[in-house]
Order: sequence, then structure tokens, then C-alpha cells
Amino acid sequence: MEQKELLAYIEQKYQVQAEYLWQKFPTYAVFRQQANQKWFALVMTVPAAKLGLSGQGNEELLNVKLDPELVGLLKQMPGFLPAYHMNKATWISIRLKQIAAEQIKDLLAHSYDLTQK
Repeated sequence: MEQKELLAYIEQKYQVQAEYLWQKFPTYAVFRQQANQKWFALVMTVPAAKLGLSGQGNEELLNVKLDPELVGLLKQMPGFLPAYHMNKATWISIRLKQIAAEQIKDLLAHSYDLTQK
């Protein structure tokens, strides 16, 4: 899934606008619940080396909040990484170009539901 496509999907599906909170990282997009302001998604592009990956390029990621059991399970699968700059027990980083769009959307929905509480 392309990052632009994901950003448009989140804004349309959840009726929220991306927030760009960091001057140093102007493309990092945060999405929050409207009612309680809790984050449910963070979309960013990170140098592969900072993620412990080989290569010189960048990696497009989506961070979502999930149940700890699911995070543990997904971290063992290709396309998922320990959450970049988030709690690694309850958040996970999804490599956008390696995971099917439908699975990304399902995990995003789970994150949205989990952060409504």
C-alpha cells in the first residue's frame, strides 16, 4: 500500500485529519481519536538503518496500537517490526510495501477500536 493512499484512506474512513507535530519530521502524520485525542495511527518514512534493516533506503511505516498478544505474534512475521519510537508491547510498525492493503486496513481498524476505550 502506498503511503499517500493510506493517508487518504484514514482521513476518509475515520473522518480525521493528519496532524504533523514535529518540525524536524514534517512528513510524520499522526491520527487521533476525536473524542479522547488518543493516537491510533502514525504514518512515517524512516531510514532503513534506524530500523536495523540492511540497505541505504527508507522504509514507509504505519504504527498501530494492538493487543500485546497480537503484537508478539506479528513481530515474528515478515513485514512487521517492533514499534519505532512507541511502546513495543502494545504498538507495532507495519512495513507498508510488504503487507497486503486489506490486512493493513484490518489492523488499523483494530487500533482505532482499541483506542476508543
